Amino acid sequence: MEQSTRNKPIFYAEAAYLVGLLAIALGVAAMEAADFGVSMVVAPAYLIYRKLSLTLPFVTFGMAEYCLQAVLLAVTMLLVRRFRLSWFLTFATAVLYGFLLDGCMALIAPIPHDTFALRLVFYIAGVLLCSVGVSLVFHTYLPPEAYELFVKLVSERFGVNINVFKTCYDIVSMLVGVALSFCFFGFGTFVGVKAGTLVCALINGFLIGRFSKLFERFFVFRDALPWRSFFE
Repeated sequence: MEQSTRNKPIFYAEAAYLVGLLAIALGVAAMEAADFGVSMVVAPAYLIYRKLSLTLPFVTFGMAEYCLQAVLLAVTMLLVRRFRLSWFLTFATAVLYGFLLDGCMALIAPIPHDTFALRLVFYIAGVLLCSVGVSLVFHTYLPPEAYELFVKLVSERFGVNINVFKTCYDIVSMLVGVALSFCFFGFGTFVGVKAGTLVCALINGFLIGRFSKLFERFFVFRDALPWRSFFE
């Protein structure tokens, strides 16, 4: 990497976008393998994947993710009553993330994780990777996933504090996950939404903030390509 004038290496925004998406995908795959509960944000897509894949084996977690995000993107545009061409690239981000997620799940599947200790290692690694990935994506101008775009635009549209709205969105996502688990697999059956989901909800914001400060301490984030104005 080049050296900045402040003697910190440059971390290009475009690289942060790709590394961030890969870290999130690997983290979600690790949490899924641990089976202590996936994050609240991806819980609805995970339950849809688990249900549909029982009768439609070609349906993958990644596929469920980008299909659900497409629906959420449409809902976002209806609620804010406007759209920009760059928003459609959010779906491209969702598709890229979906393929990365499926690839990471295939990569992790053969690795032994059949004991409590190994599952715990997978879970902790997954939570940390997801936090690292989100903090990196926050440092880029490239289109986020539909989840983040929905929170940003809808909170602005209705004048709600974004942090409050994000918390409410996470809670609703977790409750939807629980409802889908009960609906698909029987009342009282928790699939995907477990104790680890709640733990992730409680510490995720803190970890993202800490990793963001850590990255900013050691790197300077800059654009390698002149595309920022198109996405803003």
